[in-house]
Amino acid sequence: MVELATRQQAGNVGLHLNETPGQPPGAASGRAEDRPVSLAEIAQAQLLSLAYLEQLFGNLRRAGLVASARGPGGGYRLARAATAIAVADIIDAVDEPLRATRCEADAPGCLAGKRCLTHDLWSELGEQIRLFLANVTLADICAGNIAGRAVCPLRQGLAEVVE
Repeated sequence: MVELATRQQAGNVGLHLNETPGQPPGAASGRAEDRPVSLAEIAQAQLLSLAYLEQLFGNLRRAGLVASARGPGGGYRLARAATAIAVADIIDAVDEPLRATRCEADAPGCLAGKRCLTHDLWSELGEQIRLFLANVTLADICAGNIAGRAVCPLRQGLAEVVE
């Protein structure tokens, strides 16, 4: 299971690329064609190691989320508009599974080969987190459009009544 801090770091790195130089953090332009940002700048701003960022950005580049520019003034920029990059895309790109259980995905069970009583509870929580993050973009975060977005899933009985 990925640590929450790792997820947050991956999201913060994506947000850093979306910020416009000369504007305060969070005042994003949302444009992929802004100037490239060097990994050294990101490392300094996010207090992350350069080696960690090199690994992270290799994955982000292969996933088509960032594009690199070589040479003086080079670095990375978003490959797509911030409105087209969901937080879940970033987490998927860095190969970090979204699970709320410590069970392995293909393992037979949680405790001594048996499924624990709360396995499905935590498994479903992980899926809810995934669904939420799949519907939050970098642009949403930069614009502060997150609060109030969590909604209660419909219970099966209520869904049948509504239909």
